[in-house]
Amino acid sequence: MDAAAAMVDVKFSLAGDALPRDHGQLVAQALAQHLPWLDDDPAFGVHRVKLVAGSGEPALLSRHSRLALRVARTRAAAVAALAGATLDIGGCRVQLGAAVVRELLAHATLYAPLVVAPADGDCDEATFLGCVQAELDALGVRARLVCGRRGALCHCGAQLAGFSLMLDGLSAADSLHVQEHGIGGHRRLGCGVFVPHRSAAAVAA
Repeated sequence: MDAAAAMVDVKFSLAGDALPRDHGQLVAQALAQHLPWLDDDPAFGVHRVKLVAGSGEPALLSRHSRLALRVARTRAAAVAALAGATLDIGGCRVQLGAAVVRELLAHATLYAPLVVAPADGDCDEATFLGCVQAELDALGVRARLVCGRRGALCHCGAQLAGFSLMLDGLSAADSLHVQEHGIGGHRRLGCGVFVPHRSAAAVAA
């Protein structure tokens, strides 16, 4: 039997009306008020909350919106205890529903909506892919890289830029390794957090 991954996802349903579209930093700040160890845990990651499409502010939540946190297995119980808590996220109040713990799945294809670029947060695609490849080499991971669209988010008044990214052809062990470690920085803002994906189609979407 394969060893369980060191990380898991803890997911909460959300009771509320809306969230700011650029909510990564605001979610991290709200969570830090309930999880005092958050700033000392570099492995902690936050998945971007799926919002109703559009350009208006704030963005509406749908009944399928979830807050999903990637945490060390040893922290899962402490994070799950947030069930029922109310978070103030940029003036939008949402209540967390029951916690559901999900194991990481060792898919051959992984996708992250945004992986931040190195240096000051801006670079061309070739430089970005070179930096990602260097990080994968350091992790001992082999994969085919497919770079998607450029994206950005706000952090401490500055813009963090990067690209969406698909990793394909991963072994089971490498897939879990990438999901546990992430790629690039700012995982508490939703960057570099990978999830299984069936095809390359979403990279261009």
